Amino acid sequence: MDLIHEKIYKPRIGDLLGGALSLAIPIKNYYDLILLSRAGISKASAESVISFTGMSKRKFVEDILNLSIKTLERKQANDKLDVRTSSLVIEVARVLEHTYQVFDDKEKVQRWLSKPNNALHGETPLSLFSTPTGIGMIEDVLTRIEEGVYS
Repeated sequence: MDLIHEKIYKPRIGDLLGGALSLAIPIKNYYDLILLSRAGISKASAESVISFTGMSKRKFVEDILNLSIKTLERKQANDKLDVRTSSLVIEVARVLEHTYQVFDDKEKVQRWLSKPNNALHGETPLSLFSTPTGIGMIEDVLTRIEEGVYS
């Protein structure tokens, strides 16, 4: 059985962003994520991240990235996204990596992301991906869960 189909699958950020073939540079540390943001990630990398969230592409693009789906669809798979959009998708990928470390499987991750959470003022984690502050709140909740604090 391959890694994707095993019960415990903890994708790394490079996997979430579509793997080495989709990335302009290899990711060895957090500074590489800054360089990747500046260079721009490809449309294919963004679509890979979206696939791990359980959200529809339209909803993610319009609600999280604040772009028209038509704007994204006009791009070719290897076309680069702007710095702001690339950075936001990378931050979402970082949170997804953390979420997979906490919950161990795709179904649990997607269920947690889409369920209203009292620690997030009744909002779903997915609904908070659109801002850096929201992303920080999600990270805080994940860290509390890791530490065994009810969240």
